[in-house]
Amino acid sequence: MILPERIIHKRKVLVVEDQEINRDILGGILEDSYEVLYAGNGLEAIEAIQANLDDLSAILLDLIMPVMDGFEVLGRIRVDAKMSRIPVIVLTAEKEAELQALQLGAADFITKPYDAHEVILARVARIIELSEGRRLIGATEFDPLTGLYSRGFFFEYAEQIQRFYPEWKMDAVVLNIDRFHSVNDLNGREFGDKLLILIGEEVRLFLANTNGIASRMEADQFFIYCQQQSDYHVILSRLQNRMNLLSHRVSLRLRMGVCPWIKGIGLEQLFDRAKTACNMVRGSFRRHLMVYDESIHQKEMYYQRLINDLHHGIKNHQFKVFYQPKYNIQVNPPRLSSAEALIRWNHPDLGMISPGEFIPLFERDGLIHVVDAYVWEETARQIAQWRQRLGVTLPVSVNLSRADVFDPMLENNLISLIHSNGLHPRDLKLEVTESAYTDDAEQLISVISRLRERGFQIEMDDFGSGYSSLNMISSLPIDVLKMDMKFIQNIEQNNKDFRLIELILDIAKYLNVPVVAEGVETQAQLDLLRNAECDLVQGYYFSRPLPPEEFEALIVKDLELGKELAQ
Repeated sequence: MILPERIIHKRKVLVVEDQEINRDILGGILEDSYEVLYAGNGLEAIEAIQANLDDLSAILLDLIMPVMDGFEVLGRIRVDAKMSRIPVIVLTAEKEAELQALQLGAADFITKPYDAHEVILARVARIIELSEGRRLIGATEFDPLTGLYSRGFFFEYAEQIQRFYPEWKMDAVVLNIDRFHSVNDLNGREFGDKLLILIGEEVRLFLANTNGIASRMEADQFFIYCQQQSDYHVILSRLQNRMNLLSHRVSLRLRMGVCPWIKGIGLEQLFDRAKTACNMVRGSFRRHLMVYDESIHQKEMYYQRLINDLHHGIKNHQFKVFYQPKYNIQVNPPRLSSAEALIRWNHPDLGMISPGEFIPLFERDGLIHVVDAYVWEETARQIAQWRQRLGVTLPVSVNLSRADVFDPMLENNLISLIHSNGLHPRDLKLEVTESAYTDDAEQLISVISRLRERGFQIEMDDFGSGYSSLNMISSLPIDVLKMDMKFIQNIEQNNKDFRLIELILDIAKYLNVPVVAEGVETQAQLDLLRNAECDLVQGYYFSRPLPPEEFEALIVKDLELGKELAQ
C-alpha cells in the first residue's frame, strides 16, 4: 500500500504551564492545528503523558512550576523508554536553563514572552516532523491487544481509500464504552482487556463484508470506516448483545456516533462529526446511537459562532448584566435586601441569547472565566454607582465557576476589583454552584477559606440539587444557602417537597446561616416560606431580572418605604 503524503488527523500536543493566561495564549495559537491537552504542573504532566503515550506528538513544557518543576519532568521522561520517544519543547525565559534542559533531552526552546504565533507553530511543526520521520520506519501496523489497525496506520489507509476509491460511500463510525475506566477499576485490567478483545473480534466480523477498516484509537474508543449501512442499530445491538454475554455481574453499555458519507468532506471532519454524535448520547439511558445530521451540524456551527464571537461581544458590551432582587420576608412589608447579577447576551445578528445556551457551552470550552470576569467588573462598577447616586450600598451576588475557583490569581483579581471601586468585600457576594464541589474538595475549601478571611461572603448555590453539597456542608465555610428552585415549584401541592424545604431550613439553622429561596412566583409559595422561617426570596413574585436602570427604581422605592416606616 502506498503511504500518504501526510496523516490527516489532528496530532495531540500537551501544554504544561502553571499560569492559566499562558496556557490560554498557547492554546489559542495551537488549537486550530492540533488537539491540545493541558497540565498545570509537572505531576499532572506525567499523568497526562502516561494516559496518552501512543497519541502525543509533542510536549510544550514550562520549567518553573509548583508541585514538580520542568527539570524533574524532563528527568523522568529521559529514563522512560516510551515517554522518551515524545519530543519536548521547553518554555523558558532563562538562557542559563537552556543548557541544562538540553542535557536532559529537550528538543527545542520557545522563549518567553512568547514569539510570534507563526514562529511557535513552525517550531512545533518542525520538531514533530523530525520526530515522526525518525519513528516511521519502526511504526506498528496493528494494535497489539485487539488486532485492529493502529491509529496512525488507520488514517493512512483510510486516506488511501478516499483518494483511490472516491465513488465509495464510506461512513465514519465512532464506538465508545460508557464508564470504561470505572469498569476497569472495579473489575481489573484483565477483565477490561477481555472486553476490548471481544469488541475487536465483533468489529472485524462486521467489517468482513463492508470493505471497511477499524482502529482502537484510545483505551475504549474505536473508529470504523466502512461502506454505508442501512441500519446501524442492528450493528450496535449485535455488539451490545455479545458484550452482555461476557459477564452477567457487570453492566456494560456501548454508544455509537455515525457521520454518513458526504462528498468532498475530509476524514478529519467526518470523524470529528461522528465523535460529536457519539458524545451527544453519553450518559443517556434511552438513546445509545446518534447519526450526525444537518440539525446537529447547524447546532455545532451555532455554538462555534458563539465561541468565535465571545471576545468581540465582551469588548463591545453586547453582554448586559441584569439584576434580580432578593427580599427579606421576615419583616412586614418585605424589604429589598440584596440582588443577584445575571448575564444576558444581546447579539447584533442572533438577537437575545439565553444564558442556558452560552453558559454551559463556555463552561465546557474553558471560556467561562471570561464571562465571569466581565460580570464581576460590571457589577462592582454598578454597586459603586448606586452608592454614589442613591447613598446606599446594595450587596450583589456574582457567580464563581469551577474554572474561577482554581485560578491562582482569583484572590488578587477580586481584591483589586473591590479596591478600584471603593467597595468592601462583603458588597460582592460570591456564589459557588454545587457542581464546583465535585472537583477538588481540598483545593476548594482552601480557596473559599482565604476569600472569607479577606471579607467576602460565600453563598452555596443550588443547595440540595445533589449529594455533593450535603457531603461538603460540614467542612466548607459558607455564609448563605440558596435552595434549588425545583423545591419551590410544587410546595403548594406536594407536601414532600415542602418537608424537604423544612429540612434544609433546619440545616441552615444548625449552621446559623440564612437561606435564599429561588423561583418564588406566587403568594401561596411566599406565605409557606415565610411561615417556615425562610429568610430571603427571589423570583418573579417580586420581579424578573432587570437592567440596571429599571432595577434602580426598586432601590428608590425601598428607600421611600424605609422613610415611611421610620416616621
